[in-house]
Amino acid sequence: MFSPLRPIYPVAGIREIEDKLIPNARPPLMERAGRAAAQDAVRLIMDRPGPILIACGPGNNGGDGFVMARQLAQAGREVVVAFCSAAERLPAEAAKAHADYLAAGGSIVSDLPAAPANGWALVVDALFGIGLGRPIEDRYASWIHTLNAQPCPRMALDVPSGLDADTGSPLGATFRATHTTTFIALKPGLLTNDGPDHCGEISVQRIEIDAPAWLPARGYAIASSLFRHLLQPRPRNTHKGLYGDAAILGGNAGMVGAALLAGRAALWLGTGRVYVGLLDPAGPAVDFAHPELMLRRAETLPERLSALAIGPGLGTQGASANVLADALARPIPLLLDADALNLLSADAALRRVLCTRGAATVLTPHPAEAARLLGSDTASVQADRLRAALELARRYRALVVLKGCGSIVATPDERWFINGSGHSGMASAGMGDVLSGLVTGLLAQGWPPESALIAGVHLHGAAADRLAREGIGPVGLSASETIDAARGVFNGWLIEAQREPRNTGPHSPRTGR
Repeated sequence: MFSPLRPIYPVAGIREIEDKLIPNARPPLMERAGRAAAQDAVRLIMDRPGPILIACGPGNNGGDGFVMARQLAQAGREVVVAFCSAAERLPAEAAKAHADYLAAGGSIVSDLPAAPANGWALVVDALFGIGLGRPIEDRYASWIHTLNAQPCPRMALDVPSGLDADTGSPLGATFRATHTTTFIALKPGLLTNDGPDHCGEISVQRIEIDAPAWLPARGYAIASSLFRHLLQPRPRNTHKGLYGDAAILGGNAGMVGAALLAGRAALWLGTGRVYVGLLDPAGPAVDFAHPELMLRRAETLPERLSALAIGPGLGTQGASANVLADALARPIPLLLDADALNLLSADAALRRVLCTRGAATVLTPHPAEAARLLGSDTASVQADRLRAALELARRYRALVVLKGCGSIVATPDERWFINGSGHSGMASAGMGDVLSGLVTGLLAQGWPPESALIAGVHLHGAAADRLAREGIGPVGLSASETIDAARGVFNGWLIEAQREPRNTGPHSPRTGR
């Protein structure tokens, strides 16, 4: 369960590592990449007969494709290589790969051939990789549309052509892979925005390179290994006072359910006591589904709390801004979500108070809320989600999760993490409220804020994944269903952590320390 840390590098970082290694690499990096891609292809289509089509482009990604073609042909597979550029224009290493492929008996066609009667066993996109900075047009765009239409496994080398490797934004025509073999390390665009819809299953081939040894990583893929050290069994001699007092502030008229969802999520993750402060004057005095929750008027929450979340169902009218100002003044870990973020974006005085807080602050915006906080627009945020998340963390001196496909956790010191758990069924009402409750529950129990946010984000998606495996969702999944599943996943993590040997050495990129 606990996978090793997986670093993520933007294109500039990958280029820096390559520049350090290429002059003296033996065997050359392109040879290693093509060989690794061929090995992935063999595993992928071991039981599929028929020829393999590899579309090679005019740069080093095409060179990877030529090496792959040579390796596959030498392994006895029938290979068809399509290449429409001039060999003399290839970069030096790609030109050598092209020549080596021909010398080994390979042949090349200048246009995509029609599929054989029984179809291709595999089609491979080796057109442009990570270096693309403009939309793909003309013949290559036509090739991509044809490759995407093939009813067989579709494999991309490094990054699907047409996908921005840093942002996950499609640049015009974009290859839609069922499998992507990426080299050296993960890239942000594979994991966020439209990346997951174009990459399919991702295989990271390190090609004998320990990337962090050459360039320390600022970004990592979120995995349980980032917070494994905090998954400790509870002693039998214990009581609820040891597990914190959490509070949720919100629940204005017509939106009480949002606050209850957050409160239930905190309760079901093991928080000692959970208070829910409601702004609705006609709000309930008890949650009959979960009477363990202590419902209060917003202004009567206890002074002594371990952690507080404000925003679920808060609204932006009436006393909401005053309630937010009071929350910001509390010297405890504070999570701000939903309308708390909208109030902040509209009030410079509240933003100034936020930036001077001494205690930890967590912001959980979706793209539209992030845009308001940045004085931008949603399209700009989505065009570069990593940049937006890092700017929010820096500007507000807060931990941030920019929610969405491939949620990004960013820290004020410019470290970042991308989450891969979860699915499209989570695009439903109340999911953000549940996430707020999960993170607040961990904060109340004394988890370091960065670890609490990372674990809460990952747990939320993992709960939805478990439900989908059980046939509950993805379509029609409700937020309340993920609360019970999150408890189950979390307890599973605890059991698994107890079974595994402890490693007292470095285990995370400063997470939770």
